[in-house]
Amino acid sequence: MDEPILNIEEREAVNAGRWFSSLSPSLRHDILRCAYVRRLKDGDLIAARGDTPEEWIACAKGAVRVSSTSLSGKQITFTYVEPGIWFGDVAILDGDSRTHDAYAHGDTTILCVARHDFERILSTHVEFYQAMLRLQARRIRQLFGLVEDLNTLPLRARLAKQLLHLARSYGVPSLNHGEEVRIGLHLAQEELAQLVGASRQRVNQELKAMEREEAIRIEPGGLVIRNREALMKISAAE
Repeated sequence: MDEPILNIEEREAVNAGRWFSSLSPSLRHDILRCAYVRRLKDGDLIAARGDTPEEWIACAKGAVRVSSTSLSGKQITFTYVEPGIWFGDVAILDGDSRTHDAYAHGDTTILCVARHDFERILSTHVEFYQAMLRLQARRIRQLFGLVEDLNTLPLRARLAKQLLHLARSYGVPSLNHGEEVRIGLHLAQEELAQLVGASRQRVNQELKAMEREEAIRIEPGGLVIRNREALMKISAAE
């Protein structure tokens, strides 16, 4: 059964989100006042492509995999939404159907605002319109960057950029190895391959090359960033 409120760690994750923390206290209060909590297990469907938008959602714990399936049945993963990030607003704003599937990745907690409450908050907070414009502008910038990378960077550089992003979003500092950072989001190589638009075999080859260069370490429990500077050079295709 879903718990009615966020725990302290989950609330801190939402409040610390870069975009959400920029809102006025009164707007944050009104959003949280009408929001409700859903707790999900790994693989649970949150929203399906083609669904009528009924909720605006924030990730409070775990991760949300945003993906799509091609006509041939190929799975494409666009991103993993981290704690503190809101999503699903595009369909809420234009009233059209959901554009992608969203699944829980691991044990996940989401915070939801019903569509009618979202629209009510828009009508009472002029600031909310401006904030949503900033949020959409940020998404457009990220999308243009992704398209540029796919068309200009080799797989090795794209993979390095993705590892750096995952380390920023899910990095856990190592207690025993100085500057090393473990990526806390557990991804199979097939899932990582979907993120960078390549086959699992090619991603495996590039990861092993980075490990030989001592930029990363591959462990049974996931990936460890050993040398961030080396990864940054690879991501710049140097």
